[in-house]
Amino acid sequence: MSLLEDLHWRYATKKMNGEKVPQEKVDYILRAAQMAPSSSGLQQYKIIVITDKALLEKIKSISYNQSQITDCSHLLVFAAWDGYSEERISGVFNYMMDERGLPHSTMDDYKNTILTLYATLGKDWEAHHAAKQSYISFAMAIAAAAEQKVDATPIEGFLPDKLDELLKLKGSGYKSTVLLPLGYRDEANDWLVNMKKVRTPQADFITEMTLADAADVEEMPVMPSLGSFTRK
Repeated sequence: MSLLEDLHWRYATKKMNGEKVPQEKVDYILRAAQMAPSSSGLQQYKIIVITDKALLEKIKSISYNQSQITDCSHLLVFAAWDGYSEERISGVFNYMMDERGLPHSTMDDYKNTILTLYATLGKDWEAHHAAKQSYISFAMAIAAAAEQKVDATPIEGFLPDKLDELLKLKGSGYKSTVLLPLGYRDEANDWLVNMKKVRTPQADFITEMTLADAADVEEMPVMPSLGSFTRK
């Protein structure tokens, strides 16, 4: 089955049946999420996997009582860095260089460039930027789940501060960003299961532009170069 067919099969499952997803399928989904691209290759996020029913009940209570939280097989909690620092970025780059057999200093110029740039944008921007990277991994997990015929429901409806407190993320340098329950659809009780999949018409979704279609801006700002790569 092609990726497009897999994506057409999937939907935001509203009711799951509690059946356990085989570990090899979960591992495949997590591996796909791990292989996702991220800005500067930093992977500014991690995934917390939860199957403990008592803990899931607590998470459900701060997730507007959405039943998928407790009826799923595995709950994936995506958490992203709360900001950037020299220590964090150096740690990732040093590991990367060790794996590639290159000196740590290989990344110094690039590291200093992005640290200088990020510092001008503020901590709120940094946290938001890191959170956006977690969503790329999140999308990969959704696609991989569809390929494995595992249902997955994107959930943003939860109280992040309360979840961060519950999962001891506060003070850890991470903030929860989005939830992904994995499981199997309860076809007899899910009102959405047989509904037609509807998306914005392609003609409205995709716009092709040329310079003639763009705004007439006389002077564009000259941005500093970030080097030969920004996403690996």
